[in-house]
Amino acid sequence: MSIDKIDIPGLLSRMPLFSALSPEDLAHMASATREKRLQKGDRLFQRGDQPKGFFLVVWGQVKLAFTSAQGNEKVVEILGPLQSFGEAVMFLDQPYPVLGEALADTLVLHIGAAAVFGQIEQDPRFARKLLAGMSIRLHSMVRDVESYALRSSTQRVIGYLLQLAESVPCVAQGERAVELPTSKQVIASRLSLTPETLSRIFHELSDAGLISVQGKHIVIHDAAKLAEHD
Repeated sequence: MSIDKIDIPGLLSRMPLFSALSPEDLAHMASATREKRLQKGDRLFQRGDQPKGFFLVVWGQVKLAFTSAQGNEKVVEILGPLQSFGEAVMFLDQPYPVLGEALADTLVLHIGAAAVFGQIEQDPRFARKLLAGMSIRLHSMVRDVESYALRSSTQRVIGYLLQLAESVPCVAQGERAVELPTSKQVIASRLSLTPETLSRIFHELSDAGLISVQGKHIVIHDAAKLAEHD
């Protein structure tokens, strides 16, 4: 992992949440920001730790997860570049209900709570952007609950693949090639499936001619037909 020092003010200025701040406010926010470099498997925080701000992912990936007393894990969310997390518990001043762990070599920024609260008091636009980001996360979680309650295992996997494909251009004859962003075990947990069930569904979709799977590389041969499959 590179240990080059990063330009925190410049980095914050390119992120939507901070892009409208004045140079003075940006400098103040940067002074309350600390970089944290993680290697794959490093814990950013444990369940029960007290938050002192919130995080922004610069590069890499972070998973938020629960673990049971038996060691079973449920991945709640997988976060990538330019995504933030930890705002809600910061406002509530409550311990983290989940753990945070790097899924790859990762750089995150930690923005101190006092600077955030001060900016909210003087800048309504900043407050609205922060609330908008939290609202998007809430809607995403509601969709997840709906998916777990009303969709079959196969439908959840298809929905996940189609979501990945949304940002990928079509190639030959409407095909879309996607890369799984993390391990199949983590993805299975995110979709509330066992790894064995996820592998079985990939095989079934492949046998049906809807996808081709080679490691983390998946080709969706026809997104419309895949969406119609049950």
